[in-house]
Amino acid sequence: MTTLRGPRSAAEIRTYLKDRLNQALRRPGMFGGEKALRLLFDHLAYAEHQETEWAQALESLEARGAFNSLGVTGALATVLPDPCDDGVASIYAELAHDRGWLQADRTLTTEEHASLRRKLIAWTAHDRTLTDVREEFGPPSVLLGGTNPCFGMTLAYLTGQVTEPIIFFHLWNGGPDETEMIWRSSYDEPVLLAVRFGREAFKDTFTFTPEGSRRRPA
Repeated sequence: MTTLRGPRSAAEIRTYLKDRLNQALRRPGMFGGEKALRLLFDHLAYAEHQETEWAQALESLEARGAFNSLGVTGALATVLPDPCDDGVASIYAELAHDRGWLQADRTLTTEEHASLRRKLIAWTAHDRTLTDVREEFGPPSVLLGGTNPCFGMTLAYLTGQVTEPIIFFHLWNGGPDETEMIWRSSYDEPVLLAVRFGREAFKDTFTFTPEGSRRRPA
């Protein structure tokens, strides 16, 4: 006779939801994009008894211009061309980091993080590729999006301190053709459009490369 098992514990449920959230942040397209991220956040916030804090976080995003009637996707479309799921996931990754839910593959020391920030203005004055970013700053703390160089992706660099802002490198490589059925890569590997960090007005948190300035929506 089969023995019926009882429901899982609260700890097991929270661990499961955190794991699924981190998977969705890394492969947002496969999980369903922003809608899936919102649902996972809703469920995890409920499990952690943080519904009020989650609602306040969304209000803060909207106040900064990082969220509009079309969600984060709509806000990002005003800053970057052909906004992809990885860019959207970067905003939700910040919110996950605030709550201790983001699982990093690598963390920077405070000194490494400060050094990276000091380099950014001069470094982004020139066009850069994915290879350039990795060679200069090492592997990311979190890779948002897939590893296929035919597509864009976002690289996140962070310390173990929640108070230190995550530094995001937004990389782009073409978009769908007129039929929206075939992806057309523009380069052999993704190119850097912008670096983003901080919690000021959304558009003010971006530092664009020359390529990013050329492709920035009018």
